[in-house]
Amino acid sequence: MKKIVFTGGGSAGHVIVNVALIPELQKREWTVEYIGSKTGIEKNIIHQLNNVQYHEISTGKLRRYFDWNNFKDPFKVVKGVIEAYSLIKKIKPDIIFSKGGFVSVPVVIGGWLNKVPVIIHESDMTPGLANKIAMPFATKILVTFHETLDHIKSKSALHIGAIIRQEILSGNPEKGYARCDFHKNKPVILVMGGSLGARKINQMVRENLTELLSQFQIVHICGKDQIDEQYKMPGYKQFEYINEELSDIFAITDFVISRAGSNSIYEFLALQKPMLLIPLSKLASRGDQILNASSFEKAGYSYVLQEEELTAESFKKAVIDLVENKDFFIHNMKNTKGVSNIPTVIELIEQQAKKRK
Repeated sequence: MKKIVFTGGGSAGHVIVNVALIPELQKREWTVEYIGSKTGIEKNIIHQLNNVQYHEISTGKLRRYFDWNNFKDPFKVVKGVIEAYSLIKKIKPDIIFSKGGFVSVPVVIGGWLNKVPVIIHESDMTPGLANKIAMPFATKILVTFHETLDHIKSKSALHIGAIIRQEILSGNPEKGYARCDFHKNKPVILVMGGSLGARKINQMVRENLTELLSQFQIVHICGKDQIDEQYKMPGYKQFEYINEELSDIFAITDFVISRAGSNSIYEFLALQKPMLLIPLSKLASRGDQILNASSFEKAGYSYVLQEEELTAESFKKAVIDLVENKDFFIHNMKNTKGVSNIPTVIELIEQQAKKRK
Protein backbone atom coordinates (compact mmCIF):
# COMPACT_ATOMS: atom_id res chain seq x y z
CA MET A 1 0.00 0.00 0.00
CA LYS A 2 1.22 3.51 -0.85
CA LYS A 3 2.25 5.62 2.13
CA ILE A 4 2.63 9.39 2.58
CA VAL A 5 3.83 11.56 5.44
CA PHE A 6 2.40 15.06 5.78
CA THR A 7 3.94 17.86 7.82
CA GLY A 8 3.24 21.51 8.52
CA GLY A 9 2.09 23.54 11.49
CA GLY A 10 2.30 26.52 13.78
CA SER A 11 -0.93 28.02 12.44
CA ALA A 12 -4.05 26.64 10.77
CA GLY A 13 -2.83 28.01 7.44
CA HIS A 14 0.04 25.52 7.54
CA VAL A 15 -2.37 22.61 8.04
CA ILE A 16 -5.53 23.30 6.02
CA VAL A 17 -4.02 22.38 2.64
CA ASN A 18 -2.95 19.05 4.11
CA VAL A 19 -6.47 18.55 5.46
CA ALA A 20 -7.81 19.13 1.94
CA LEU A 21 -5.52 16.50 0.41
CA ILE A 22 -5.63 13.75 3.04
CA PRO A 23 -9.20 12.47 2.35
CA GLU A 24 -8.58 12.43 -1.39
CA LEU A 25 -5.48 10.29 -0.95
CA GLN A 26 -7.26 7.99 1.49
CA LYS A 27 -9.93 7.40 -1.18
CA ARG A 28 -7.08 6.13 -3.37
CA GLU A 29 -6.02 3.74 -0.59
CA TRP A 30 -2.99 5.68 0.59
CA THR A 31 -1.83 5.21 4.18
CA VAL A 32 -1.44 8.65 5.72
CA GLU A 33 0.76 9.63 8.66
CA TYR A 34 1.55 13.09 10.03
CA ILE A 35 4.64 14.53 11.72
CA GLY A 36 4.01 17.68 13.73
CA SER A 37 4.91 19.48 16.91
CA LYS A 38 3.95 18.48 20.43
CA THR A 39 1.79 21.50 21.20
CA GLY A 40 0.94 23.21 17.87
CA ILE A 41 -2.53 23.70 16.46
CA GLU A 42 -1.81 21.02 13.86
CA LYS A 43 -2.01 18.34 16.56
CA ASN A 44 -5.62 19.19 17.43
CA ILE A 45 -6.69 19.53 13.79
CA ILE A 46 -5.14 16.25 12.63
CA HIS A 47 -6.50 14.32 15.62
CA GLN A 48 -9.99 15.11 14.30
CA LEU A 49 -9.29 13.18 11.09
CA ASN A 50 -9.88 9.48 10.65
CA ASN A 51 -7.07 6.95 10.23
CA VAL A 52 -4.16 9.40 10.40
CA GLN A 53 -1.39 8.52 12.84
CA TYR A 54 0.23 11.58 14.40
CA HIS A 55 3.90 11.65 15.40
CA GLU A 56 5.47 14.38 17.59
CA ILE A 57 8.95 15.84 17.17
CA SER A 58 10.91 18.63 18.84
CA THR A 59 10.66 22.01 17.17
CA GLY A 60 12.38 25.36 17.41
CA LYS A 61 10.77 28.49 16.05
CA LEU A 62 12.59 30.22 13.20
CA ARG A 63 12.59 33.99 13.69
CA ARG A 64 13.60 36.96 11.55
CA TYR A 65 14.03 39.16 14.63
CA PHE A 66 16.20 39.12 17.76
CA ASP A 67 15.03 36.89 20.58
CA TRP A 68 17.04 35.12 23.28
CA ASN A 69 15.36 31.87 22.21
CA ASN A 70 17.23 32.17 18.92
CA PHE A 71 20.29 30.86 20.75
CA LYS A 72 18.66 27.66 21.97
CA ASP A 73 16.08 26.91 19.29
CA PRO A 74 18.67 25.76 16.69
CA PHE A 75 19.47 22.89 19.06
CA LYS A 76 15.75 21.99 19.09
CA VAL A 77 15.77 22.01 15.29
CA VAL A 78 18.77 19.67 15.22
CA LYS A 79 17.02 17.38 17.72
CA GLY A 80 13.91 17.52 15.53
CA VAL A 81 15.94 16.50 12.46
CA ILE A 82 17.30 13.47 14.31
CA GLU A 83 13.81 12.50 15.49
CA ALA A 84 12.28 13.05 12.04
CA TYR A 85 15.06 11.07 10.36
CA SER A 86 14.45 8.11 12.69
CA LEU A 87 10.67 8.30 12.27
CA ILE A 88 10.84 8.45 8.47
CA LYS A 89 13.30 5.58 8.38
CA LYS A 90 10.82 3.55 10.42
CA ILE A 91 7.66 4.63 8.56
CA LYS A 92 9.24 4.17 5.10
CA PRO A 93 6.91 6.56 3.23
CA ASP A 94 6.84 6.77 -0.55
CA ILE A 95 6.71 10.56 -0.37
CA ILE A 96 6.54 13.53 2.03
CA PHE A 97 4.26 16.53 1.56
CA SER A 98 5.17 19.68 3.48
CA LYS A 99 2.96 22.73 3.95
CA GLY A 100 5.57 24.80 5.79
CA GLY A 101 5.84 26.27 9.25
CA PHE A 102 8.79 25.76 11.57
CA VAL A 103 7.93 22.11 12.32
CA SER A 104 8.34 21.20 8.65
CA VAL A 105 12.05 21.96 8.36
CA PRO A 106 13.30 18.93 10.36
CA VAL A 107 10.85 16.67 8.52
CA VAL A 108 11.94 17.84 5.05
CA ILE A 109 15.61 17.43 5.94
CA GLY A 110 14.91 14.05 7.55
CA GLY A 111 13.13 12.95 4.38
CA TRP A 112 16.01 14.11 2.19
CA LEU A 113 18.48 12.19 4.35
CA ASN A 114 16.32 9.09 3.86
CA LYS A 115 16.17 9.74 0.09
CA VAL A 116 12.39 10.14 0.16
CA PRO A 117 10.87 12.52 -2.44
CA VAL A 118 9.60 15.73 -0.84
CA ILE A 119 6.94 18.08 -2.20
CA ILE A 120 6.70 21.53 -0.63
CA HIS A 121 3.67 23.79 -1.01
CA GLU A 122 3.92 27.57 -0.63
CA SER A 123 0.61 29.42 -0.38
CA ASP A 124 1.78 33.01 -0.05
CA MET A 125 3.11 35.37 -2.68
CA THR A 126 6.62 35.19 -1.22
CA PRO A 127 8.08 32.08 0.47
CA GLY A 128 8.11 31.91 4.26
CA LEU A 129 11.39 31.46 6.12
CA ALA A 130 10.76 27.78 6.89
CA ASN A 131 10.06 26.98 3.25
CA LYS A 132 13.09 29.00 2.12
CA ILE A 133 15.30 26.83 4.31
CA ALA A 134 13.58 23.62 3.21
CA MET A 135 13.38 24.25 -0.55
CA PRO A 136 16.92 23.04 -1.42
CA PHE A 137 15.94 19.62 -0.04
CA ALA A 138 12.69 19.37 -2.05
CA THR A 139 11.92 17.38 -5.17
CA LYS A 140 9.05 19.68 -6.20
CA ILE A 141 7.93 23.12 -4.99
CA LEU A 142 4.28 24.01 -5.65
CA VAL A 143 3.03 27.60 -5.46
CA THR A 144 -0.42 29.19 -5.32
CA PHE A 145 0.39 32.57 -6.87
CA HIS A 146 2.06 32.66 -10.27
CA GLU A 147 4.11 35.67 -9.09
CA THR A 148 5.78 33.45 -6.46
CA LEU A 149 7.88 31.83 -9.19
CA ASP A 150 9.79 35.11 -9.46
CA HIS A 151 11.01 34.60 -5.87
CA ILE A 152 12.16 30.98 -6.28
CA LYS A 153 15.29 30.13 -8.24
CA SER A 154 14.73 26.37 -8.28
CA LYS A 155 13.73 24.72 -11.56
CA SER A 156 11.58 22.38 -9.47
CA ALA A 157 9.06 25.15 -8.76
CA LEU A 158 5.63 24.81 -10.37
CA HIS A 159 2.54 27.03 -10.30
CA ILE A 160 -0.55 24.92 -9.53
CA GLY A 161 -2.97 27.44 -8.00
CA ALA A 162 -4.93 27.05 -4.80
CA ILE A 163 -5.77 23.85 -2.93
CA ILE A 164 -9.28 24.18 -1.49
CA ARG A 165 -11.04 21.89 0.98
CA GLN A 166 -13.96 20.44 -0.96
CA GLU A 167 -16.22 20.20 2.09
CA ILE A 168 -16.43 23.99 2.40
CA LEU A 169 -18.40 24.05 -0.85
CA SER A 170 -21.29 22.01 0.54
CA GLY A 171 -22.27 23.69 3.81
CA ASN A 172 -25.79 23.48 5.22
CA PRO A 173 -27.26 26.95 5.78
CA GLU A 174 -29.98 25.66 8.10
CA LYS A 175 -27.31 24.25 10.41
CA GLY A 176 -25.35 27.49 10.15
CA TYR A 177 -28.31 29.64 11.19
CA ALA A 178 -29.14 27.25 14.04
CA ARG A 179 -25.51 27.15 15.27
CA CYS A 180 -25.43 30.93 15.56
CA ASP A 181 -29.08 31.44 16.55
CA PHE A 182 -29.47 33.73 13.52
CA HIS A 183 -32.40 34.32 11.14
CA LYS A 184 -32.60 34.78 7.36
CA ASN A 185 -33.94 38.35 7.35
CA LYS A 186 -30.62 40.15 7.86
CA PRO A 187 -27.29 39.64 6.02
CA VAL A 188 -24.38 37.94 7.80
CA ILE A 189 -20.83 39.20 8.11
CA LEU A 190 -18.15 36.66 8.97
CA VAL A 191 -15.16 38.16 10.80
CA MET A 192 -11.98 36.07 10.77
CA GLY A 193 -8.59 37.01 12.15
CA GLY A 194 -6.89 33.68 11.50
CA SER A 195 -6.50 30.74 13.88
CA LEU A 196 -4.43 32.87 16.28
CA GLY A 197 -6.82 35.80 16.16
CA ALA A 198 -6.35 39.49 15.31
CA ARG A 199 -6.74 41.76 18.32
CA LYS A 200 -6.96 45.00 16.37
CA ILE A 201 -9.73 43.68 14.11
CA ASN A 202 -11.52 42.19 17.11
CA GLN A 203 -11.39 45.52 18.90
CA MET A 204 -12.59 47.48 15.88
CA VAL A 205 -15.58 45.17 15.34
CA ARG A 206 -16.59 45.37 18.99
CA GLU A 207 -16.22 49.14 19.17
CA ASN A 208 -18.66 49.45 16.26
CA LEU A 209 -20.85 46.49 17.17
CA THR A 210 -24.07 48.37 17.96
CA GLU A 211 -23.99 50.17 14.63
CA LEU A 212 -23.05 47.03 12.70
CA LEU A 213 -25.81 44.97 14.32
CA SER A 214 -28.41 47.46 13.12
CA GLN A 215 -27.73 46.21 9.59
CA PHE A 216 -26.02 42.82 9.94
CA GLN A 217 -25.68 39.65 11.94
CA ILE A 218 -22.06 38.91 12.80
CA VAL A 219 -20.18 35.63 13.23
CA HIS A 220 -16.88 36.48 14.89
CA ILE A 221 -14.07 33.90 14.87
CA CYS A 222 -11.82 35.82 17.21
CA GLY A 223 -8.96 33.42 18.06
CA LYS A 224 -7.75 31.49 21.06
CA ASP A 225 -8.63 33.10 24.43
CA GLN A 226 -10.11 36.17 22.71
CA ILE A 227 -13.84 35.68 23.30
CA ASP A 228 -15.20 38.63 25.30
CA GLU A 229 -18.24 37.64 27.34
CA GLN A 230 -19.40 41.25 27.87
CA TYR A 231 -20.43 41.38 24.21
CA LYS A 232 -23.04 38.61 24.36
CA MET A 233 -26.03 39.97 22.45
CA PRO A 234 -28.55 38.86 19.80
CA GLY A 235 -27.13 38.74 16.30
CA TYR A 236 -23.52 38.45 17.46
CA LYS A 237 -21.91 35.01 17.85
CA GLN A 238 -18.31 34.51 18.98
CA PHE A 239 -16.09 31.47 18.46
CA GLU A 240 -12.42 30.93 19.26
CA TYR A 241 -12.01 28.66 16.24
CA ILE A 242 -14.29 26.59 14.00
CA ASN A 243 -13.25 23.51 12.06
CA GLU A 244 -15.88 20.94 11.11
CA GLU A 245 -18.83 23.36 11.18
CA LEU A 246 -17.08 26.07 9.18
CA SER A 247 -18.73 25.04 5.90
CA ASP A 248 -22.16 25.64 7.49
CA ILE A 249 -21.05 29.09 8.65
CA PHE A 250 -19.74 29.86 5.15
CA ALA A 251 -23.14 28.85 3.75
CA ILE A 252 -24.89 31.70 5.63
CA THR A 253 -22.13 34.29 5.07
CA ASP A 254 -22.83 37.26 2.80
CA PHE A 255 -19.66 39.28 3.48
CA VAL A 256 -16.25 38.57 5.00
CA ILE A 257 -13.90 40.74 7.04
CA SER A 258 -10.59 38.96 7.33
CA ARG A 259 -6.83 38.94 7.46
CA ALA A 260 -5.25 38.00 4.13
CA GLY A 261 -3.75 34.56 4.64
CA SER A 262 -3.64 32.84 1.27
CA ASN A 263 -5.59 29.69 2.17
CA SER A 264 -8.49 31.63 3.67
CA ILE A 265 -8.86 34.21 0.92
CA TYR A 266 -8.77 31.56 -1.80
CA GLU A 267 -11.56 29.72 0.02
CA PHE A 268 -13.59 32.95 0.07
CA LEU A 269 -12.85 33.28 -3.65
CA ALA A 270 -14.07 29.75 -4.33
CA LEU A 271 -17.26 30.55 -2.40
CA GLN A 272 -17.64 33.95 -4.12
CA LYS A 273 -17.84 35.88 -0.85
CA PRO A 274 -17.13 39.64 -1.12
CA MET A 275 -14.23 40.41 1.22
CA LEU A 276 -12.81 43.29 3.18
CA LEU A 277 -9.19 42.31 3.75
CA ILE A 278 -7.14 43.86 6.56
CA PRO A 279 -3.69 42.30 6.10
CA LEU A 280 -1.23 41.87 8.93
CA SER A 281 1.09 44.88 8.89
CA LYS A 282 4.81 44.76 8.15
CA LEU A 283 5.44 45.69 11.77
CA ALA A 284 4.15 42.25 12.79
CA SER A 285 4.99 40.14 9.73
CA ARG A 286 7.19 39.78 6.67
CA GLY A 287 4.52 41.50 4.57
CA ASP A 288 3.17 38.41 2.81
CA GLN A 289 -0.46 39.22 3.63
CA ILE A 290 -0.08 42.71 2.18
CA LEU A 291 1.04 41.19 -1.11
CA ASN A 292 -1.75 38.60 -1.04
CA ALA A 293 -4.35 41.30 -0.44
CA SER A 294 -2.93 43.54 -3.14
CA SER A 295 -3.16 40.72 -5.68
CA PHE A 296 -6.82 40.12 -4.82
CA GLU A 297 -7.63 43.83 -4.92
CA LYS A 298 -6.09 44.18 -8.38
CA ALA A 299 -8.12 41.19 -9.58
CA GLY A 300 -11.32 42.83 -8.31
CA TYR A 301 -12.04 40.21 -5.66
CA SER A 302 -11.80 42.35 -2.54
CA TYR A 303 -11.60 45.72 -0.86
CA VAL A 304 -8.36 46.26 1.12
CA LEU A 305 -7.83 48.37 4.24
CA GLN A 306 -4.29 48.52 5.60
CA GLU A 307 -4.00 48.02 9.36
CA GLU A 308 -2.07 51.28 9.73
CA GLU A 309 -5.09 53.08 8.26
CA LEU A 310 -7.64 51.26 10.43
CA THR A 311 -9.83 53.73 12.33
CA ALA A 312 -13.50 53.71 13.26
CA GLU A 313 -14.30 55.96 10.29
CA SER A 314 -12.15 54.10 7.72
CA PHE A 315 -13.54 50.78 8.94
CA LYS A 316 -17.19 51.85 8.64
CA LYS A 317 -16.55 53.37 5.20
CA ALA A 318 -14.84 50.16 4.03
CA VAL A 319 -17.81 48.05 5.16
CA ILE A 320 -20.22 50.38 3.34
CA ASP A 321 -18.09 50.25 0.16
CA LEU A 322 -17.93 46.46 0.39
CA VAL A 323 -21.71 46.15 0.58
CA GLU A 324 -22.40 48.71 -2.14
CA ASN A 325 -19.96 47.01 -4.56
CA LYS A 326 -20.83 43.38 -3.77
CA ASP A 327 -22.13 42.69 -7.29
CA PHE A 328 -18.83 43.89 -8.79
CA PHE A 329 -16.80 41.54 -6.56
CA ILE A 330 -19.11 38.57 -7.13
CA HIS A 331 -19.02 39.09 -10.90
CA ASN A 332 -15.22 39.02 -10.93
CA MET A 333 -15.06 35.95 -8.71
CA LYS A 334 -17.55 34.06 -10.87
CA ASN A 335 -15.32 34.60 -13.90
CA THR A 336 -12.25 33.09 -12.19
CA LYS A 337 -11.24 29.60 -13.29
CA GLY A 338 -9.11 26.92 -11.70
CA VAL A 339 -9.51 28.00 -8.07
CA SER A 340 -9.08 24.48 -6.68
CA ASN A 341 -6.51 22.12 -8.17
CA ILE A 342 -6.58 19.06 -5.93
CA PRO A 343 -6.55 16.54 -8.85
CA THR A 344 -3.37 18.14 -10.23
CA VAL A 345 -1.62 17.89 -6.86
CA ILE A 346 -2.73 14.29 -6.30
CA GLU A 347 -1.35 13.38 -9.72
CA LEU A 348 1.99 15.03 -8.90
CA ILE A 349 2.17 13.20 -5.57
CA GLU A 350 1.60 9.86 -7.28
CA GLN A 351 4.13 10.63 -10.02
CA GLN A 352 6.86 11.61 -7.55
CA ALA A 353 6.09 8.66 -5.27
CA LYS A 354 6.77 6.25 -8.12
CA LYS A 355 10.35 7.53 -8.27
CA ARG A 356 10.86 6.15 -4.75
CA LYS A 357 10.30 2.61 -5.97
